[in-house]
Amino acid sequence: MKKLFFILLFISVLNSAFSQNVEKLGTLRLNHLALQVKDIEASKTFYRDIIGLKPVTVPDNLKAIRGWFETGDGQMIHLLAGRTTPVVNDKDGGHFALFVGSIDQAEKFLKQKNIPFHKQVRFDGVTQIYFADPDGYLIELNQK
Repeated sequence: MKKLFFILLFISVLNSAFSQNVEKLGTLRLNHLALQVKDIEASKTFYRDIIGLKPVTVPDNLKAIRGWFETGDGQMIHLLAGRTTPVVNDKDGGHFALFVGSIDQAEKFLKQKNIPFHKQVRFDGVTQIYFADPDGYLIELNQK
């Protein structure tokens, strides 16, 4: 019984020591967003040519199944091949947002490319545009 008491006491002291020194996770910023896609080449083309992101070099052994793109400040979007289930999102659910220099220019570009979108004015007067990538991941655009 004494042995069990000392083992529990030791565990309690260790647990207390570790938990007192850790106040938070320590997150600094987003590193990357990973999206699993059905057609890796179509998605790479979309994120390069439609979204306008700069491709990042992927190791040779991953080129057929990955696509990496800069979004600024060392942050990236990673495309991962292999999605087999549908993506279902709407503007009130899962999405990610990007800043654009001109919301009007973005709207004209999407129209020119025949990409359907939803445009709305947010409660604070900011105009937003929502549209989907080839897999159905929803992208929100805001003017910076």
